[in-house]
Amino acid sequence: MRRLIIEEPVSRAAVWSRQLAGFALAVTLIAMALLRFGSVEPAPGFAALGAGLMLALAAAGCALAAFVRIWTEGRRGFGLAVKGLLLAALILGYPAWFALRALTLPALTDISTDIEDPPLFSRSRAALDARSGRVPPDVPIEERRKQREAYPQIAPLSLDMTPDEAYELVRKAAANRGWQVIESMRPGGRVGLGRLEAIDRTFLLRIPDDVTVRIRPRADGARVDVRSASRIGRHDLGQNAARIRRFLDEVSNLAIAAK
Repeated sequence: MRRLIIEEPVSRAAVWSRQLAGFALAVTLIAMALLRFGSVEPAPGFAALGAGLMLALAAAGCALAAFVRIWTEGRRGFGLAVKGLLLAALILGYPAWFALRALTLPALTDISTDIEDPPLFSRSRAALDARSGRVPPDVPIEERRKQREAYPQIAPLSLDMTPDEAYELVRKAAANRGWQVIESMRPGGRVGLGRLEAIDRTFLLRIPDDVTVRIRPRADGARVDVRSASRIGRHDLGQNAARIRRFLDEVSNLAIAAK
């Protein structure tokens, strides 16, 4: 006599978890591609990216609900729930790391090696055209002082070489970092300052940020100051400080190699 084996049904939450995670991955990748290649404006691009992240959160929630149903009711679908949860974790991992940085760092979008007298951004026609008419606003000194505790290593770079030699190193370092130089001026004139204006882009989404470098003559050489400002958002997540550190390290290495 045959026995009828009745299998427990598959958990709907597990099915939804896998499907939502796959959809979230597609939305996230499309949004990232649109932002990276400049196919959309940042606002709608980040809205689409946020939608992908919300779908990933929903997928993770469905996976957790599925685990509960599978444990308490013996339903099938454990593999689907695991796949959905892993895929959601893959999508949410990088943003979660940035969220942690947002909680531990001050909400700054403009960082300078000189807090008291930060380098000014150029207002020439070439610079304004490259920045679509935007000039990073002045930051109150009270706001700038917040960076001292968060980024104590952000400080001017002193070089024991002539301002012209320092200027050449700054230009070479900017090229090595892949910056788009939009304006530069050799040290000289009435005050002897040199400067370089550039645009740098974030690694993943290629969001443009503005950078200006100032070369100031000193009695024993030259001093290099850098200011980096984000174009969008209310928190740079440490990106501007990291950009300044990498650039000054590049200049330092070039100076050592030149000796």
